[in-house]
Amino acid sequence: MNQFDIIVVGGGAAGFFGAIEAAASKPGLRILIVEKSNKLLSKVKVSGGGRCNVTHHCFDPIELAHHYPRGEKKLKDLFKRFQAKDVVEWFSTKGVNLKTEPDGRMFPETDSSQTIINCFLDQAAKNKIKIELGLTVKQIVCDSDHLVVHCANDVSFTTRKILVATGGNPKADAYTWLTLLGHNLITPIPSLFTFNDQNKHYVDLMGLSVPHAEVKIATTKFTQRGPLLITHWGLSGPAVIKLSAWAATYLHQVNYEFTVLVSWIGPQEEEALRNTLFDYKTNHPRQKIVSNPLFNLPQRLWQKLCTLALIENQKTWDELSLKSLNRLIEFLIRAPFQIKGKTTFKEEFVTCGGIDLQDVNMTTLESKKVKNVFFAGEVLNIDGETGGFNFQAAWTTAFIAATEMTKDFD
Repeated sequence: MNQFDIIVVGGGAAGFFGAIEAAASKPGLRILIVEKSNKLLSKVKVSGGGRCNVTHHCFDPIELAHHYPRGEKKLKDLFKRFQAKDVVEWFSTKGVNLKTEPDGRMFPETDSSQTIINCFLDQAAKNKIKIELGLTVKQIVCDSDHLVVHCANDVSFTTRKILVATGGNPKADAYTWLTLLGHNLITPIPSLFTFNDQNKHYVDLMGLSVPHAEVKIATTKFTQRGPLLITHWGLSGPAVIKLSAWAATYLHQVNYEFTVLVSWIGPQEEEALRNTLFDYKTNHPRQKIVSNPLFNLPQRLWQKLCTLALIENQKTWDELSLKSLNRLIEFLIRAPFQIKGKTTFKEEFVTCGGIDLQDVNMTTLESKKVKNVFFAGEVLNIDGETGGFNFQAAWTTAFIAATEMTKDFD
C-alpha cells in the first residue's frame, strides 16, 4: 500500500508538473504526491491576481535566463531543453490555450487560475497519480535499493525515487530534513516586494503611476527601469519589484533601510536635461511653470515636484532662478525616498535562497549528496523577476527532473 516508484514532495506547480511528466514518460509508474497543507496548487491559485501568470513570452533561452537574479547561468542550458515556448505547447496539447499581454506576461485565455488547476488535477487523475494531503515530511532514510519517506503522525512510504518540489519557505527550519541529508542551505530571504517610504511626501499622489521611470538604490549599482506606482505605503510597480529581486541580498543586509533615487522621466543625463529646460525657458518665458507639466508627467506629479523644488504657483519660466531650476532637475531625475521596510507583493511570496545549486547536478536535477533524490522549483536557490518567470523555472526544472528520473525504469 505504501510502496511507490516515485514520491513527489510538494503539491504545488513544480510538484504536479513533475509528477504528470513522469507519468507520461513511463505509463504505469506508481506515483504519489505528498502535500503538507490541506490545499493543492495554492500559489497557482493566487498568481496574477487569480488569473495565473503561467509564463512569459520570451522564446529565446539565453534572453529568458537573463530574468533570474539567482540561477541565470544554470538555467541557460536548461532552457535550451525546455523553455517558455515548450510550456505554451504543453498546455495547448492539454486543451489550455495561453494568451500574451502587452508586457509579455502569459495567462490562460479564460483569465482564471482555476483553468490551470483543473488541467493539473485532470492530468493527475488520468495518470492515476495518488495524492496525500496534510502530511509533513520529517526525514528521508536511504536503504540499499530504496528510500524511506517518514512523515509526521508516524506515516511512512518507500520509493525508488523522490522529487523534492516543496517551493520556497521563509523559515530555514522548513529545510531541516534536506540539510540532514547533507545539502547546504542558502538562507532563505524575501524577494519581490515593494518599498515602504518613511517620510511619505508623495502619499497624496497614491494610485498615480509613470510608465518610464528609473529607480536606483543610492550608493550601489542596483537600478531598474519601467512603470512605477506611488502607493499609500510608498513605491511599487514593475521597476521597484524587479529591483527588489536583483538587490534582495543587499537589502536584507541593510535591514531594508536605504535610500532610493527616482528619475520620473527614465534614464536622463543631467546636462542634457538642463539644456532642455534652458531651451524651454527661452522659448516659453511667460508660461506658468506649475500649471504646464513637461515630459508627459501627470499634472499632480509635476505640481508636487515643483512644490518640492520651492517653485511658487504663479512663477513663470523667465522668473525662474538658476537655483530653482537646479532643484527642479534634482527632483526630476534624483527624487530621494528614505525607505524603511518592505511589503510583500500581493500574495506572491518568493524566496531568494534555498538548496545550494552546488549540491545538485544541474544537468539532471539529481542531488549530488543522495542518489535518486531530485529537485524542482523554488526549493532550489533559483528565483526570477515578476512576470511569469518563477513559474517558468518550476516547469523547466520539473520537466527535466521527471525526464531524467524515469530513464532507468523499465
